[in-house]
Amino acid sequence: MSELTLRAVIARNARRQRLIGLLAAGLVALLALSILLGRYPAPGLMPWSRLQEDELAARLVLNLRIPRLLAALLLGMTLSAAGMVFQLLFSNPLVEPGFLAVSPGAAFGAAFAIVLLGGGALMTQASAAAFALAGLGFSYLMARRLRFGGWVLRLVLAGIAVSALFSAGVGLLKYIADPLTQLPEITFWLLGSLASITWPKLLSVLPAVMLGLCIVLLFRWRLNVLSLNEETAFSLGAAPNRERLVLIVAAVVPTAALISISGMVSWIGLIVPHITRRLFDADTRFGLPATMLIGGIFTVLCDNTARVSLAGEIPLGILTSLLGALIFLGLMTAQQFRSQP
Repeated sequence: MSELTLRAVIARNARRQRLIGLLAAGLVALLALSILLGRYPAPGLMPWSRLQEDELAARLVLNLRIPRLLAALLLGMTLSAAGMVFQLLFSNPLVEPGFLAVSPGAAFGAAFAIVLLGGGALMTQASAAAFALAGLGFSYLMARRLRFGGWVLRLVLAGIAVSALFSAGVGLLKYIADPLTQLPEITFWLLGSLASITWPKLLSVLPAVMLGLCIVLLFRWRLNVLSLNEETAFSLGAAPNRERLVLIVAAVVPTAALISISGMVSWIGLIVPHITRRLFDADTRFGLPATMLIGGIFTVLCDNTARVSLAGEIPLGILTSLLGALIFLGLMTAQQFRSQP
């Protein structure tokens, strides 16, 4: 590498580090503003002095608003990181964390608990998490039994088949659900919301989320190698099947844990990695931390809009789907779009 090229690489990496620093600073500022943003005592920003004068306001912020903001932050970071991991490992820019039957499994688990197990909050959360992990397990086992194509293609086909089975199950459960009580509850869960987040709910999923995110961050140096074909990755010193499995599990487990408390929230894991690649190219050393920061910012902004814009809360999944689809169309139709995974 010539000295001129080396200087260009150093300057580019320094520019990326500054951009990550700006994203982190923006996220911290957004969280600070979001703590004061709400509809009590009036829609908009609450004065900081109000927290010292109004005991109800202080309790609202401490017990409801802060855990909800942290849940939105972790949800955005996890879904976007998982989306980038899946898109690189499967060399497919259109996959997201709902891939491998995780989200359809969680939806089936929640509907199953609501219709057949009494529909308690804890039971719904546990059932959603269990079936989300079961979706991953079924996809993996089915992929091992398929005798068509390479490992990645078999996993893709198995995920599609298991997702279809869970989706059919959700349809059946909605058909037999009580139309006055159970069906609206299933529908609201499928739309996604963070309105019911409390400290106990957040703390119940925090260990799985933090462990998964830490593993994904530590492996970000290997993602570029693992995105290559098996022969090339092996020749560069990687153990492709084992390391890919570790990364898939590390991405799916926190996703399943968060979906179990938030309901279905889609499109974040699809569009945020695309935005990140526009800013950081395909280098995951910088791209993965950046996609987590951008995912956190996007989700917190959507949740702020969901809880403040109207007197009645808008389901978070509707906003992420609406904005996600618009951004995705904008990215796909932009002239400088590059179709790299």
